[in-house]
This record gives sequence, structure tokens and C-alpha cells, in this order.
Amino acid sequence: MHQQTSTHIPFLPPLAMRLALVIGLLVTLTLAIWAGLLRMGWALPALSSDMVMGHGSLMIAGVAGTLIALERAVALQRRWVFLAPALSAAGAILLMLGAPAFLSAILFFMGSAVYVAASALMVKLVPDRYVQVMGLGAVCLLIGNALRLVNLPVLVSVAWWMTFLILTVAGERLELGRLAKLPHVADALFWVPIGLLGLGCVLSLFAHDAGARALGAGELVLAAWLLRFDIARKTIRRDGTPRFSAISLMTGYVWLGVSGILQMAGGGALSGLLYDAQLHALFVGFLFSMIFGHAPIIAPTLAGVWVSNVRRLYVPLGLLHFSLVLRVMGDLLPDGLLRQWGGMLNAVALLLFLVLFVASRNKK
Repeated sequence: MHQQTSTHIPFLPPLAMRLALVIGLLVTLTLAIWAGLLRMGWALPALSSDMVMGHGSLMIAGVAGTLIALERAVALQRRWVFLAPALSAAGAILLMLGAPAFLSAILFFMGSAVYVAASALMVKLVPDRYVQVMGLGAVCLLIGNALRLVNLPVLVSVAWWMTFLILTVAGERLELGRLAKLPHVADALFWVPIGLLGLGCVLSLFAHDAGARALGAGELVLAAWLLRFDIARKTIRRDGTPRFSAISLMTGYVWLGVSGILQMAGGGALSGLLYDAQLHALFVGFLFSMIFGHAPIIAPTLAGVWVSNVRRLYVPLGLLHFSLVLRVMGDLLPDGLLRQWGGMLNAVALLLFLVLFVASRNKK
């Protein structure tokens, strides 16, 4: 009787496939930034009108949705979960190619549906609170994409997209907080902003002004919680990557609080400069601070590269915050030139980070 030999079939797709998704993300990010600059009035070579109008969808469903779903797929090690980032990336590609907007909306919705299924599996495997919080974030992404699928205005989806990002980060930080042995009062207080964010999302469907203010209150309270209890308060004392990540995270929490204050002060602004300040304090200041801080940690898993020297990455991080201060000041004064240059320097900071990150890589 012949002995059976088992063939190891890795759960993860080949590195080349993951690299393709990462490269697609970078292309999407670059074109989404380009579209944002065109919306601000910069005289740059034109993109399709659908892409310019779809700047928000590209950034959230295309870039953030794909990146977070890819990270979840790698963590779960299930091949079918990779459908989530693949579908989201395909939606972004269609939008960039000028296909009808509803086609990309369908793919974004399908990708988020797979992501919700993956999150449900994670909750089943690890029935902990931090996983449940991230699962709620996945549901928010699905609802936001569903609202776009039925062709409601983007602003209706924005509250759900914002909450998706915030809950994803909050869940990840709550997970790490277990290592720091959070006091019981911190555990109890954590659910206050989560409840406010959920209330804001629900209210945004029929009482936009009240929903925006509740959402802003949730952002502000969560920012205060993170600044007080996050483990980054301890890792900031270390050298190298831990300190860079901690500084990125802590400054991002400040922008989360700024976004909350602007939301509470301005309420349900539907357009205009205050609306721009509200959104970009979160989607640039908070989101990209999180991406900067986590990039050296997740890059080895996603792309097979290690960052050997993070010191040069402080340059784009500092430029990101400086330029966003200019942009928000330009929105609030108002000063169109200051706002435009703030937006341009936002773009430079993001692209400079990508260039320096690649230049700092150390393959193993």
C-alpha cells in the first residue's frame, strides 16, 4: 500500500497576485488624487467627467475599501475572501476607464458584500468585541455602497463611509488595547462614541443635520478616547518604526477630533467650503495618518517588503499635516488660493510618501 503524500496548497494567492492588487491600489490612488485637484480648480490634463465626479467613490470604495479588504483576506487565509478586494479594485478600474457609473457601483457593492461575509466569518472564529466593531464597520461600507447603487447623492453615503473607516480603525486599536490591559472604565467609555456614530448614520437617512452633529460628537469623543487610552501613548517612546507609527496615529486622532468639531459646528452642510473641511479633516488627516502609520507594519504581509529606515517618512508625514492645516484654513477663512495650495501639497505629501516608502524598502 503506497503512502499518500500530501501536497501543501497555500491559502494565500501568489505574491505576484497580491502585488498586482497593491499596484492597482496605487494607480487608483494617484488618479483619485488627480481628480480631486481638478475639482479644486487646478489646470491639469483632464480626466473623464465620471472619474472627477467619482473622486469620493474612488477614494473610499476604491482605495480604502480595497486596502482594508485585502488586509482582512490575508488575515483570514481563505481564497474566496480575496474576491472582496478584487471586486472593489475592478470597480475602481471601470470607473477610471469611463464605464457607466452604475457598473462600478455594482462591483463596489459586491466587493463590500463579500467583505461583510468575511467579517461575519471572523466574528464566528474570534467572537471578541474588537472583531465585532470591525464587522459593524463592514456593514456600514455595504450600506454606503448600496445607497450609491440606488443612485442617491454621494452625501447620503458619506456618513456610512466615514463610520466604516472610523470603526475599522477603532476595532484594530481596541484589539491592541488588550495588550495594554485597559482599565474597566476605558472599556465602558469606548461604547459611547460607537453608539453616537451609529445614531449619526441612522439619522443621516432622514434628518441630515442632526445626523451630522451626532456623527461629529462620536468622532470627537472617540478621538479623546484614543488620545487617552491608545497603546500608541506607550510605543511613541520607542525608536524606529514603533515611534513613527505612534506619531502617525496620534496626529491622525487629532484630525479625527477636528473633523468632529467641524461636523458639530457646521451640522449638515451639503456642499461648500465647510463641507470640504469636514470631509478632508477625516479622509485626508485621519485616514492617511492611519495608512502612513500602518504601512511599515502591513507591507511585509501584503507586498513582501520590509522598510529598513522610516526616518525619511517623517517628511511626507509632516507635509501632510502642514498642507491640511493650510487647506482647512483656506476653507474656513475663506481663501481660495490657500485652499488650492493646501490641496496640491496634500497630493505632494501622499505621492512623496509612496516614493520614499518604496525607496526605503528592504526585500527579504
